[in-house]
Amino acid sequence: MIQKKLKFLVDVGVGKIVEEWLKDNGYDVKNIREINPGMEDREILRIAVNEGRMVITMDKDFGELIYKSGLLHSGILLLRLEDARADEKVSIVKEILEKYDEKMQNKFCVFQNGRIRIRK
Repeated sequence: MIQKKLKFLVDVGVGKIVEEWLKDNGYDVKNIREINPGMEDREILRIAVNEGRMVITMDKDFGELIYKSGLLHSGILLLRLEDARADEKVSIVKEILEKYDEKMQNKFCVFQNGRIRIRK
């Protein structure tokens, strides 16, 4: 299997099924659930930047850290899927990566209501 360009750091709320799908599809993935489930968001960002990983999260606080506090990042994919089942999350992540993989590097991306916004 070919190693994909994007590397991910998956936040706790996203779920193990999404992590497994990413790994099974050639992505380099680390997850906060195994590192430290109680890790502060600032520390998650620090690790992601140091390792060149995009954070996949369902936590809106990352937007504040980046846009209000000005913290560095190497990409965020914020999934606004509060009531989604694991299989729905996988399907959405798969579709996002198939369509936007090349455009997401180092960007702040928000998926909500069936649409994705990609910002600097």
